Amino acid sequence: MKKPLRIVTANKLALTNLATAFALLLVGGFFGLLQGLNRAGVLTIVGGMNYYEMLSLHGVLLILAFTTLFMNGYLWSAVDYVLGGLTKGIKTLGWAAYAIFMVGAILVAIMIIAGEATVLYTFYAPMAANPWFYIGLVFVVLNIWMSGIGVFISAFRWKKQNKGKHLPLFAFFAVGVYVLITFGTAFVAAEVFYIIPWTLGWIDTINVLLTRTLFWAFGHTLVNVWYLVAVSAWYLVVPKVIGGKLFSDSLARAVVILIVVLNVPGGFHHQIVDPGFTEGLKFMHLFMSLAIAVPSLLTAFALFATLERTGRRRGGKGLLGWFWKLPWHDVRFLTIMLAMISFIFGGAGGIAQTNNQLNQVVHNTLWVVGHFHVTVGVAVVLTFFGLVYWLIPHLSGRVLTKKIHNLGIWQTMIWTVGMLFMTLSMSYVGLLGSPRRTEYTTYGGSATALEWDPYLIFVGAGGTLLFAGVVIIVYIVFHLMFLAPKGYTEFMMVEEQEEDAHKTPKWTENWGLWVIVAILIISMGYVVPLVDLIGNAPPGSPPIRTF
Repeated sequence: MKKPLRIVTANKLALTNLATAFALLLVGGFFGLLQGLNRAGVLTIVGGMNYYEMLSLHGVLLILAFTTLFMNGYLWSAVDYVLGGLTKGIKTLGWAAYAIFMVGAILVAIMIIAGEATVLYTFYAPMAANPWFYIGLVFVVLNIWMSGIGVFISAFRWKKQNKGKHLPLFAFFAVGVYVLITFGTAFVAAEVFYIIPWTLGWIDTINVLLTRTLFWAFGHTLVNVWYLVAVSAWYLVVPKVIGGKLFSDSLARAVVILIVVLNVPGGFHHQIVDPGFTEGLKFMHLFMSLAIAVPSLLTAFALFATLERTGRRRGGKGLLGWFWKLPWHDVRFLTIMLAMISFIFGGAGGIAQTNNQLNQVVHNTLWVVGHFHVTVGVAVVLTFFGLVYWLIPHLSGRVLTKKIHNLGIWQTMIWTVGMLFMTLSMSYVGLLGSPRRTEYTTYGGSATALEWDPYLIFVGAGGTLLFAGVVIIVYIVFHLMFLAPKGYTEFMMVEEQEEDAHKTPKWTENWGLWVIVAILIISMGYVVPLVDLIGNAPPGSPPIRTF
């Protein structure tokens, strides 16, 4: 017997966030296509927006807007389903957060399109934008904080009503995500409030290294926020889809805690090439960056244990026989499995880049862009795509049809091949010295630059396939929202543990303790360099506008 259809305001809140996210993905993806074709040397951008304005808008729309709105919509569904629904006050807060985000996004987009904010996604000094660009960013941060407050209050209310019980695992992930992003956005808020008086002319110069340090405490943390969102699906959706069970609730919660408390200081490895920091400080941060790999290794162990156990129950024999018993024909599994496999390579590349010598070689090259697209464009975004096939039908009261399921398989293949073309070529030409953040040029016919051209063609080819993938997934999303047949779709983020799993310890629930531990570790990483940067400030820079 089918369960009754359930559509409430909270579902509309989640759907609105998700619909807007994919609309912005379409716009940002189009600019990505133009950039890919330009880097391949087959498209010259003339008139209207220039390459660097497009690059800025592409980064802001996809790295900030798409991911933030998807995260909010996804986690509002967590609060709605596993915590018993949203109160009227929390719904109002959620809609207010969405409205504030849209105000900020419009301000940011207008400034970039007008040529007043060509500062790229990495908006630290000395490149300067119109003050309204940074004011728009303040609204985006407010959206994140307001959404986090809604989740925190809902979790606290649930715990108060269910004394002695563990917070449902999906809600536990939601709390962890917003705790982590609150830490990261605190740094970028400080940076933005420092930059605004500078762009208004109230102060003549700015401490460039301080703005870089504040930005990367946020910039790197943001990547791991998306990763944590994706990991929640890996732990909860994968067992459900393959007919297995969660390997260990305790281990999953420990992974969330480790990602939250260890992550923020890892942003310092983006500054290995920066002057002004001692070798000892950089060496300490090397270990703090490598520590982030620990929860990833634990996740790999837990997930492959789940896959193997389930595959063997399905009749898999021998060393790898279980692998072929997994439901590769199911788009909900295929997308997430490819995402997890890609993170093996993306994570390994990230670990390698914390090495001082290698970082010196690849820091300002296309290698970094290739690495970023593996970790975000495949491991994270492909997971987001995989969630679409059950989350949106659940929220909209519809069902996934065979036709859309098969189209999803094609979309997944197109996206994966496009990313392979683009990331492999970017990584290789990066090792050959091709710089990032530049439009196509042969540098006056330089022999070295001409060596990059055959490989950069694959950047354009990959970008073309990726935009095709964007168009298809946007069609799928809006079909599942408005055109798919009415019906009930199961909410899949409810955990079932293996029978032999250990009982979850109570210390995992003590978020007050883990917030204190995180603050102590962040302080260990940042108090000394920030005090030194402020007390022994290098010569400041006036605002610089190059495009």
